[in-house]
Amino acid sequence: MRDYLLTLCVTAAVTYLLTGPVRKFAIATGAMPEIRARDVHREPTPRLGGIAMFFGLCAGLLVADHLQNLNSVFEQSNEPRALLSGAALIWLIGVLDDKFELDALIKLGAQMISAGVMVAQGLTILWLPIPGVGTVALTPWQGTLLTVALVVLTINAVNFVDGLDGLAAGMVCIAAAAFFLYAYRLWYGYTIEAAAPATLFAAILMGMCLGFLPHNMHSARIFMGDSGSMLIGLILAASAISITGQVDPDVLRLFEGSTREATHAALPVFIPLVLPLTIIAIPMADLVLAIVRRTWKGQSPFAADRGHLHHRLLEIGHSHSRAVLIMYFWSALIAFGTLAYSVHSTSMWIVLGVVALSAIGLVLLLLPRFTPRAPRWAQSVVPPRYRRRKPAAVTTEPLGSVGSAEPVEEEREPVPAGVNGATAIGHRSRFTDRSKAGARG
Repeated sequence: MRDYLLTLCVTAAVTYLLTGPVRKFAIATGAMPEIRARDVHREPTPRLGGIAMFFGLCAGLLVADHLQNLNSVFEQSNEPRALLSGAALIWLIGVLDDKFELDALIKLGAQMISAGVMVAQGLTILWLPIPGVGTVALTPWQGTLLTVALVVLTINAVNFVDGLDGLAAGMVCIAAAAFFLYAYRLWYGYTIEAAAPATLFAAILMGMCLGFLPHNMHSARIFMGDSGSMLIGLILAASAISITGQVDPDVLRLFEGSTREATHAALPVFIPLVLPLTIIAIPMADLVLAIVRRTWKGQSPFAADRGHLHHRLLEIGHSHSRAVLIMYFWSALIAFGTLAYSVHSTSMWIVLGVVALSAIGLVLLLLPRFTPRAPRWAQSVVPPRYRRRKPAAVTTEPLGSVGSAEPVEEEREPVPAGVNGATAIGHRSRFTDRSKAGARG
């Protein structure tokens, strides 16, 4: 565990320290696109944060190669080299896209080529555990197609969810933590050496996200861009492929009694990791909804819009930070709930705990619909959004030649944007101005 923590810390430190210089480089090269209609931020922000994340990946792999307990991963497996080759290719395409805005089809082709490069070097799905059947070996073509599909889906799912400050990095970090715990359990709990590469990939991925998050939280000083989102999506997919398609469930027969029982024992996590529907369930759901929504409107599935899940959270009244935390909460609940169920699938307390936390999550999700108002005695100690609004101002003005004074509610004109409070005082109501003119006449 200490070697993995050291690798994680080195990766995070390199990523964190390089992000500042990369930000200056992005500003100098003009990698600061204009604000688009779908963007949430209000001022141009540099991209290319993926450069720092890629060098963090390289540093993590280099350190792991020189650690005694992790060096065997590089000696007995070609997966780290396959990962680095595919990551370098997809990162290069992402850097070009952050600067020159490449076409969506070009990026899709690059994603498929990156997946093919990893498959050619051995990082592919060899078999699948199927409940009631056992382990099913895949032909080379089946394994290649399934691997490429998983890589492309995961990359685009992470890319689609990268719409708020700190959202994609935080959600991928949560997914990587779940991957790490599961793979570490297989590696050291069941002594399955085939799980060692996935454990290393997950630790490095956590370090990349943790090192970049301090620069990317609201208000972000730099965005990871496609060079970062596609990179971490590819590494996440590589972890899923390594631990699902490379670890043979037959090895668990020594602990579970038979191949079929071993498959059923690993089912709660094995099947979700094939097409990671629980570890990255939220980004995958956002991807599917976006494709359906855009296709239904007759648009390209790659056409950008403001219909993503994080955009809808902002529309119903959540603040930027609270929307990000809600997405974190649901990602962690699904990922770690599935992980806990895979360890103790017979425990009802886990199911009840997940249900209770889901109820709490729904309350937090609908909180803007039921915003409470604090009593008057607590007005000074609660945030402004929970305070009661003051009633409209009432003034008394003489009406024409009539000597009596009647209360007149001021009907103020809307103050133009950018006008300060002192200027706003000069905007009299039309009714009051007309009354004074009549009095002078």
